[in-house]
Amino acid sequence: MKKTRMIPDVEKNEIWKQYYETRDPLIRERLIKEYLYLVKYIAGRMNIYFGSSIEYDDIISFGVFGLIDAIDKFDIGKGVKFETYAALRIRGSIIDSIRELDWVPRSLRQKSKELERLYTELEVKNGRTPTDKEVADNMGIPLDEYNKLLNNINFSSLVSLEEYLEQNFQPDSGLIEERSDERPDSHLELIELKSVLGEAIDSLPEKEKLVISLYYYEELTLKEIGAILNVSESRVSQLHTKAVLRLRGKLSKYMKE
Repeated sequence: MKKTRMIPDVEKNEIWKQYYETRDPLIRERLIKEYLYLVKYIAGRMNIYFGSSIEYDDIISFGVFGLIDAIDKFDIGKGVKFETYAALRIRGSIIDSIRELDWVPRSLRQKSKELERLYTELEVKNGRTPTDKEVADNMGIPLDEYNKLLNNINFSSLVSLEEYLEQNFQPDSGLIEERSDERPDSHLELIELKSVLGEAIDSLPEKEKLVISLYYYEELTLKEIGAILNVSESRVSQLHTKAVLRLRGKLSKYMKE
């Protein structure tokens, strides 16, 4: 994440120490203003999943609650970057708030699960990545309806992938990041999970792999990715959803094993 810092790092560290010791509301307000860019950045990346259903200003508001919570609960003694910690809190706050609005219908969550299972089953059965037509035929729906379904379950698939990773590890711009309080056995699990996730990403169809790389590692929005691939945002959204469903299925299988 790139930004012009309002406060030099040395001064910022001192401000954190003061707030940690005093819990002065004026210092907290200063910290909120300093890190508000994180809320805007994350809200901007997540806004693409809601279309016109949720106002951007509402997403910002949900994220601000997460930022405040992060500031109040951040432990400066653990050696974790605040930006990493806050990003998770902000994203989590937005997701929880959206869920309270019941934005993702249960029927879509069920369809998402069905697609996840179907991708894995067909890949095992055929020994290759299934085509869109094969998936649609197995679901008993026309191809255009299948494409609409991918768009509709976009957000739910994103949330589910992040939840899989957040069970034991912290997803960040690199998808997985070690926790500072990680146990030795968890470190081995992290290495194995990174290997499984890396192999799963490598096995994706080329365009889906590129979308995952550009979105999670290069931290581009779907609009920016669409400009690079010279396709519509809707098409990027479909590619992202299919990639996430494939990865989620493989991660789920790994977790069970």
